[in-house]
Amino acid sequence: MEDYKELQKKIKIKFKKPDFLKTALVHRSYLNEHKSFPLEQNERLEFLGDAVLELVTTQYLYLNFPNPEGELTNLRAALVNSKMLSDIAKELGLGPFIKMSKGEKQDSNLKARNYILANALEAVIGAIYLDQGYEAAQTFIGKNILTKLPHILENNLFLDPKSKFQEKAQELYNATPIYKVLSESGPDHKKFFRIGVYINSGLVAEGEGTSKQEAQMAAARNALEVKGW
Repeated sequence: MEDYKELQKKIKIKFKKPDFLKTALVHRSYLNEHKSFPLEQNERLEFLGDAVLELVTTQYLYLNFPNPEGELTNLRAALVNSKMLSDIAKELGLGPFIKMSKGEKQDSNLKARNYILANALEAVIGAIYLDQGYEAAQTFIGKNILTKLPHILENNLFLDPKSKFQEKAQELYNATPIYKVLSESGPDHKKFFRIGVYINSGLVAEGEGTSKQEAQMAAARNALEVKGW
């Protein structure tokens, strides 16, 4: 198997146990076509990396921003949402190293591909944590994710789109938006939701996500664009 020296240079981390990094880049679909592959898929590392990422970002925001809890939650969400993480994964060049099935490689669904990238980045964070400890993971997150904070603040990307959309809908239509699940797919541990947001029974926009909350946020964000709010 590859040792990913090029990628280790790119992310500026030399792994003591490269298998951690290799595992972080194995999508579950790859194992369906390669039964004898010696490593597991990356979902367990993603689970760990997600927790490490949340702790590091929460600690940083708590120590550096005096904002109330709700605003800190919105800042954190803007930093660690799938869109942001997938963009960072692309910047780091993770894409070509992710092992996946031929079907996944050929899938033109951009959102699904972005989720794979975002999940791989979280798995890499989990791999760094296991290989080199909390401080190394904290440094990696600081250099590659927390540095996006000025852009988020400058462009008000931390504002909760659901709250903003509801405020505008009540102001201009005297109506409260309603969110409905249009479809859901995937196994219980990996659900994928499509949700529509309505004003006065009229569909304004749709959003997708791996949780209802994320899909609602995406729908509200899209609705703000549709309405020009």
